[in-house]
Amino acid sequence: MATTLSADRLATLLDEDEEFTLVDTRPEESYESWHIPGALHFPFGPEEELNGRLEEFEETVGDAERVITTCAKGISSGNLATQLESATDQYDVQTVDSGMEGWSGVYSHVEIETDGADDGLTIVQLQRRAKGCLGYVVGCSRTGEAVVVDPTADIDEYQLAAEEAGLTITGVIDTHVHADHISGGRDLADRLEVPYYLGERATGRDVEFEFTPLERNEVVSVGEREVKAVLVPGHTSEMINLLVDDVALLSADTLHVDSTGRTELEFDESDSESDSESSDEPAKTGETGARLLYESLHRTLLAEPESILVLPGHVTVTADGEFEHGSPGEPVETTVRAARTEIDLLDLEEEEFVDRMADAGEKPANYEEIIDLNRGAKAAPPEERTELELGPNNCSA
Repeated sequence: MATTLSADRLATLLDEDEEFTLVDTRPEESYESWHIPGALHFPFGPEEELNGRLEEFEETVGDAERVITTCAKGISSGNLATQLESATDQYDVQTVDSGMEGWSGVYSHVEIETDGADDGLTIVQLQRRAKGCLGYVVGCSRTGEAVVVDPTADIDEYQLAAEEAGLTITGVIDTHVHADHISGGRDLADRLEVPYYLGERATGRDVEFEFTPLERNEVVSVGEREVKAVLVPGHTSEMINLLVDDVALLSADTLHVDSTGRTELEFDESDSESDSESSDEPAKTGETGARLLYESLHRTLLAEPESILVLPGHVTVTADGEFEHGSPGEPVETTVRAARTEIDLLDLEEEEFVDRMADAGEKPANYEEIIDLNRGAKAAPPEERTELELGPNNCSA
């Protein structure tokens, strides 16, 4: 049986530009939609025999000496690696433990430089490399207190990041009910027995577990640092952003480095008829969300001082597995000024903006089930949660 290596080790090899050839054995559709940077495609089944295909494989990998195989869970790639070892001695073969499931759990911890660092402000950006999810540890180095913002289900990563920074987590904040990934916010807060915060409007999302509501402009003290809840509906109705010491803005899925969040995952026109029949309130449609987002952007976020550092909740990961802006291990950030001048969407008049948001592209995989999990409306075992999250992130407009 071929030897395995962890997804974290694979990330290190990629970052260090080590010489190897990565081979993805998943079906073409899966490979085309989402794969690890540099991976070549050689479809191979979990019970398939290499007989008659060795020459095809040699043509795929060229003059490679070290070959690393991967697939969805490490099964078909492990089969290929084992058969390669039996068929030929021309390759040094390894396979990625748990395949893309393992890759989905690889993180980089990046300390963000801010103007508040001299006053004890610490911000660590946690980058989930496969999905582009960005979470944060925001702390006060003088008192050692910290809050975690938008953690994924891999909550050990956030505890580790806090420990590495010499901080103790005293609260957990989710900026909204996420649609693209399963939140670890409630689990982390429960584990540490600390408050779990959502925006006060989350009561309107039928959240079925206890949380501490954050009102508009309410401030959470983190040691000597201040984290203010800024109400910015649009991506979702309850969305909040977090202004940290008037230095940095954690903009979640309201504003990304190159775009904005999409607006139809909650505000879905397909639901408008049923909503209007069952309620006296106006129907929530895709247009509703787009108009709310336009106002949140232009009257709230872009009204902040130009020097404010903007730290988003996502970075786009291309089908080739690359960050569309920067690289893993580098800060994903912009400023209010740069966003205003460089993001084309923000140049549009309101009607043009609304029309543009009507076509935000393919929705995140399994987003309705993920929303239900994050609202506490359903439960799922860990293996099912992992399955729901596999695939590219599609929360940007």
